[in-house]
Amino acid sequence: MFMDETLETVGTESSWRKSNQSEHDSRGCQTVPLETVENGVQAVCNSECGTQTEPDESPTGHYLPDCKDLPDPPGLTDFLQRIEDTVVKELAKNAQSHAFDGFQVNWEERHETVLCAHRLHHRDAQERGLHVTSLSWNCTGSVIACGFGRVDDGDWSMERAFVCTWNLERRGMDPGRPDIIIDTASAVMCLAFHPSHPSFITGGLYSGEVVVWDTSRSQDIMLAQTGMSEDTHRDPVYQVHWVSAGRRGEWAVLSAGTGGRVLLWNVGEDGRLALSTGYALLRQQVPHSGTLGKVRGSGCVGVTSLALSPWDPDVFLAGSEGGLLLKCSFSTRTMAATATRVTSEGEGVTLHAPARFSFSPRCGPVHTLHCSPFHRNLFLSAGTDGLAHLHSVLQAEPLLSLRVCDSYVFAVRWSPTRPLLFTAATAQGTVQIFHLDQRLLHPVASIDQATGGRPTFCLEFNPQQPCLLAAGNADGTVNIWRLSAELTEQGPRETAQLEQLANELAE
Repeated sequence: MFMDETLETVGTESSWRKSNQSEHDSRGCQTVPLETVENGVQAVCNSECGTQTEPDESPTGHYLPDCKDLPDPPGLTDFLQRIEDTVVKELAKNAQSHAFDGFQVNWEERHETVLCAHRLHHRDAQERGLHVTSLSWNCTGSVIACGFGRVDDGDWSMERAFVCTWNLERRGMDPGRPDIIIDTASAVMCLAFHPSHPSFITGGLYSGEVVVWDTSRSQDIMLAQTGMSEDTHRDPVYQVHWVSAGRRGEWAVLSAGTGGRVLLWNVGEDGRLALSTGYALLRQQVPHSGTLGKVRGSGCVGVTSLALSPWDPDVFLAGSEGGLLLKCSFSTRTMAATATRVTSEGEGVTLHAPARFSFSPRCGPVHTLHCSPFHRNLFLSAGTDGLAHLHSVLQAEPLLSLRVCDSYVFAVRWSPTRPLLFTAATAQGTVQIFHLDQRLLHPVASIDQATGGRPTFCLEFNPQQPCLLAAGNADGTVNIWRLSAELTEQGPRETAQLEQLANELAE
């Protein structure tokens, strides 16, 4: 059925390979030669023209001859003759008047009475509900330091706080980001920049410590501190000041607190503040005045406010939490009725009784005191009665009392340029500006701090730019206000008016 058979081989050429082979063609192209043409142009002619006016004939020579022929206005001659003597008398009187002595014309454009230049804040302090308790400008007027703490309820001694600084002249200054932030172990109650060293700050804490910082350091910013011992404050420190040490231009730190002691510290090189002098305010050693009966009790007089006299380096004023207002002396030799304190170095420091005169007491704590920079005998006080009292150091009763608000007054400051002007910070969140004119017993300006009615605790004028006023508020903000020329430029004879006012009120 089946058998093998061999057939011839059949081949077929592939057309698929040929169809897929690439075909290559060459083409060529060339442009027509470009033709270029150059042309030039130049002005070949110019012209000049000039003109000049001919001098006009003098108008005087043209018109005066006609004026001679005009008759005088009726009654002019009689009028001039009639008032001649009166005008001459008034001119002579004006030549002898001093009404405009010292008056300088200000050609600058007037602006609003106050403008908010900056509104500073520290976010962490605001989130924790801390208040601005103190302010201080450095000696150049470019940096402001702000102390944070708490004035209402809370465990102040265990709550950490801050000291923040802003350089307002630094380019790109951020109001919400301080240049320097210093952490403190407890609430900051008071601050004071050094009078001549722009980077030194001293502060008093709620724990009783007194600290000095050097903000020029990049590390270990704390320069000196008191620590905690028998010699230091064991109660909140409400006031700190730099005072001259009287040798080679050195300065010491003065501190006062509710423990009734006023202490003077020297800044040591070992990082500690060394106690050099101490004063104790005791109830049984308070001098009696005509309006102050015998002070009962033997306890301490807790100091809540203190002011140094710019006129007499031996005098300072102290206000207490019980309403006492005292004039004190640094040079007192009277021993305090308490034991001698011994420093940590083993040297004995005897406490003295500095009180020399007592003023009429207030019905509550004296929150603030400030001596006039224009009159050696005048100072202001304020507290819980809502009044600003004008005092003379020569008499017990106030010379004048002005109603500031219906609540507490936390700070008063004299204007550094206007002898009759002062400012007051209230618990209602306003800053009132008063002019000590007996006809103006109401504020000449009222500045709302935009705190939602929360208190304003502190005020400070810029020492180099008196038009800048800083106000620290309970909401953790600091407002820098720019005052107008009307509130900063001294009027003629204003100092003499303050002297006259003081004499009239004292009679």
